[in-house]
Amino acid sequence: MDSYKTLKFVLKPIFKILYRPTIINKEKIPTKKAFIFAGNHKNALDPALVALSTKRTVRFLAKKELLEGKTKLFFKAIKAIPVDRKHTSVSAVDTAIKILKDNGVISLFPEGTRNKTNKILLPFKFGAVSMAQKTKSPIVPFAITGDYKLFRKGIKIEFGEPIDISKMELQEANEYLMQKVEELIKKNINGVKQ
Repeated sequence: MDSYKTLKFVLKPIFKILYRPTIINKEKIPTKKAFIFAGNHKNALDPALVALSTKRTVRFLAKKELLEGKTKLFFKAIKAIPVDRKHTSVSAVDTAIKILKDNGVISLFPEGTRNKTNKILLPFKFGAVSMAQKTKSPIVPFAITGDYKLFRKGIKIEFGEPIDISKMELQEANEYLMQKVEELIKKNINGVKQ
C-alpha cells in the first residue's frame, strides 16, 4: 500500500469520529475518468474532507511552504504538488496536467488561499479552468459549509454536477465555475444540521 492509501486508511475513521462530516451528492464524483475538484477553502482541514469523500486518489496543489518544515512529511505522504505562489509555477501545472492526462484526479481551491473574510468567496484564480481546458477534463465543483466541530455534526461538503468548460472562453469559464460553487454554498449555508 502506498503512503497516500495508508494515510487515507488510517485517517478516514478518525476524521469521521472527530468531525462527523455530511457528504452530499458523492455519486456525482466520476469513478474512472480524469477530473478536477474545485471549491471554496475555509479551513486547513478542507483537503482531508475532499480526499476522504472519494475512493479515488486525489492530488492536491498546495503552496510550497506546506512541503517544508513541520507539515513536510504529511504533504509529501499525500503527494501534494508544490506551488510557488510568488512566481508562475509552470512545473506544478505541468505535473497536474500529466496526472489528468493519465486519468488522475486533481483538487485545488481556486480562491488560492483560505477565505478568512465575510465574503462568500474570494475571486477565483484561473488554474482550475485553465487545466480543465488544456486536458478537456470536467470540473466537479464543491462547497464546504458549516464548521469543524469535535464530536458533533457541523461540517458539510456538497458536490455539484461535473461541468464541461472546454468550449468557453477562460474568463467566462472561471465566472461560471465561481457561480456554481457560490450556488452550492448559498444552498447549504443555512442548512447545516447541528
